[in-house]
Amino acid sequence: MTPWPVPDEKAARDAGIAKAVAHLATGRLVVIPTETVYGLAADATHGTAVAGIYQAKGRPAFNPLISHVASLEMAQRQGLFNTDAERLARAFWPGPLTLVLPKAHTATVADLTTAGLDTVALRFPDSAITCAIIAQFGRPIAAPSANRSGRISPTTAEAAATELGDRVAMIVDGGPCRVGLESTIVACTGETPVLLRPGGVSREAIEALLGRPLVRVGQDVGGNETGKPVAPGMLASHYAPDAAVRLNVTDIRDGEALLAFGPDLPAGADGAVATRNLSPDGDLVEAAANLFSFLRALDTADCTTIAVAPIPHSGLGEAINDRLARAAAARG
Repeated sequence: MTPWPVPDEKAARDAGIAKAVAHLATGRLVVIPTETVYGLAADATHGTAVAGIYQAKGRPAFNPLISHVASLEMAQRQGLFNTDAERLARAFWPGPLTLVLPKAHTATVADLTTAGLDTVALRFPDSAITCAIIAQFGRPIAAPSANRSGRISPTTAEAAATELGDRVAMIVDGGPCRVGLESTIVACTGETPVLLRPGGVSREAIEALLGRPLVRVGQDVGGNETGKPVAPGMLASHYAPDAAVRLNVTDIRDGEALLAFGPDLPAGADGAVATRNLSPDGDLVEAAANLFSFLRALDTADCTTIAVAPIPHSGLGEAINDRLARAAAARG
């Protein structure tokens, strides 16, 4: 599948948006650009269309999907916003924040989209192209990352095409993703907001807005271990390249590729099969934007292991380390 370019000319851009909407209206899959990663989109209100996402990705049916909207008002028809949720939405939308909320009685998202849960995950993306598609479509679209389940998330249309090929009707090319890291997911289903997944909005920024700490739990908002994800991206092994991943390295072993960070490289770096530096200056924002594309590039090198240098856990480093830990986890 060749990505559909969206040129600057308004007529051509509008034609591309209309074509994407037409595909969605017939239950087909479309790859869309967002500021985080490229998404594999389908009508979130149509169970059969959503089933196509699971089939194309090879995704476990119990893993819920994020429904993307083009306005706060559209989101409010799907989820119940408490005071915290509304404050977060008004501060960080459009942007890389997903809110998990109780379903509203007016919710139209399909049960398969929410994996049978009584909550819904909602995001208002910061992409003019995608928001125009959603607004013209008139319904939320489910759009997990446009890759096979568990694989590296795509941050370019070309990477999405490599992952999904002819499994989709259309790929809308919006250029490289600006953030390059999936959204932060916060559950606002009780008195205390819960951080379910770190991502493109830092914990510190959210806590500063709320004026109190977020709670972080494993896989259940109530603190129970159910084994079922309550939000996307919570499987232990996820974002995995074909090569093994070794974290927090201080030396490079024979046959390893290096994913570096900052000016100081591990011992033996000169002997790495291939090297990519997430940010030579130690900038976590730059590192987040480069993470998936650099993992993908190293995965094509002739190596058995990708060795990853230590990365700070502050700010966006929390999300980067979360993704790397999942990439390095034991695979079933």
